[in-house]
Amino acid sequence: MIWWPTEVPTLRYEAITLRPPQESDIPKIHQACLDPLIPKFTRVPAEYTLAHAELFIREKTPNALAAKSGILFIIENRAIAEGDGEPQFCGVISFHSIDLSDHVAELGYWIVASARGKGIGRTGARVITDYGFTTLNFRRIEAVVDVENLASRKLLDSVGYLLEGVMRNKSTRADGSQKDMALYAQTQRDWKGI
Repeated sequence: MIWWPTEVPTLRYEAITLRPPQESDIPKIHQACLDPLIPKFTRVPAEYTLAHAELFIREKTPNALAAKSGILFIIENRAIAEGDGEPQFCGVISFHSIDLSDHVAELGYWIVASARGKGIGRTGARVITDYGFTTLNFRRIEAVVDVENLASRKLLDSVGYLLEGVMRNKSTRADGSQKDMALYAQTQRDWKGI
């Protein structure tokens, strides 16, 4: 049986924190999503506005938690402080497309440009995967990634997710193009922990 939290917990591992989203994240999310790489490989709209970020934090995220269809974390790096003295905002990571009866979730994430290539996404993926298996009791966690997103595919490989296949023409992008998507998965029985 899946155990579901009433609120998003804070998870820490080494210098990385996964924490609940808050109002102060809205401008950071807006700014990060202006990076053309994020909409290229995710469902984030290419013309991302502040209103998109407000809706995401104020409505979509709490509604998904309440409906048990998603749980979202903000990724921070405590080893680096931003101008306001807060830990570095590094991106977003979540479980979504949850099937409670089958004990399955999908992992999704994006990392801000300044935090890419530093192991932050990898650590975040390890922490949330461990939480998904040891606390929420998922039995399978999937990740569906654009086949051209080599950095994300490398991240999933490094965390122990296995490539199960390529789904041809799986995703339609905003420009109408069809994209092949790689299906990765990790199972509870094979998870070695963090």
